[in-house]
Formats: sequence, structure tokens, C-alpha cells
Amino acid sequence: MTDRPIPAPTPTPETETFWQGMRDGKFLIRRCIGCGRTHWYPRALCPFCFGETEWIAASGAGVIYSFSVMRRAPEPYAIAYVTLAEGPTMLTNLVGCDFDALRIGQDVRLSPTPTKDGAGKDGPPVPTFTPGY
Repeated sequence: MTDRPIPAPTPTPETETFWQGMRDGKFLIRRCIGCGRTHWYPRALCPFCFGETEWIAASGAGVIYSFSVMRRAPEPYAIAYVTLAEGPTMLTNLVGCDFDALRIGQDVRLSPTPTKDGAGKDGPPVPTFTPGY
């Protein structure tokens, strides 16, 4: 399947470190200093105990929790919830794969996708996943 272009994200002060990490080839997530749980979407306070959090490098490994293929779009694409090896589940795109071969429980790995902003300048890559390790 052909991968569709993804527009560049707009970093916020809370997510700037994440997007800079993606530019540098690092996939970062947040972990609570107090309870030790990791979470996605990046935020300064733990959604479980409201403790302070820190950035950690994630492995980029995960498993498809659920997915849907958008076949009626001008360029078909697949969205999925991927459960990361570190614990949290994130909404993402599945890329570089045969959509008919996707399965729940299938192993996936990080495959960052380049982005462009409205002016055609390169943006930070977004975290997308592809089947296999």
C-alpha cells in the first residue's frame, strides 16, 4: 500500500522535547517518578497519581491492540491502537504493510514517518508503526 503524507505536528511547550527527540531519532515517553507507570500522551503530571514525570527512551516495540483500515479515503490508510512494550497504548498509523495481512496481537515496531508543514518545510517525524521486529 502507498503511504499517505502526514502533516507536520505543532509542538507545544509540553511536547517540544518529544518532537525534538523524534528529530534526533529517539522515541521518548513519560514515566512517573512517584508511581513508576509510563503513559502516553506526553504530559507533565502523571494521569494515574498526579506525580511529576520524566522522559525515558522507549524501545519502539509494540503489539496491535486494535486497528481499522480506511479504504474509502483517496489514499487508503490504517489507524491502530498499539500497546507499547513499556505499557501504554497509543493511537497511531500503520505504514509500509499489506493492510489485508494486519492482525490484532501482531508485533509492530516503530517506523517514524517524515512530515511537511504547510509551507513544504520538513517537520519532525511522527511515530508510526510497521509489522515485524
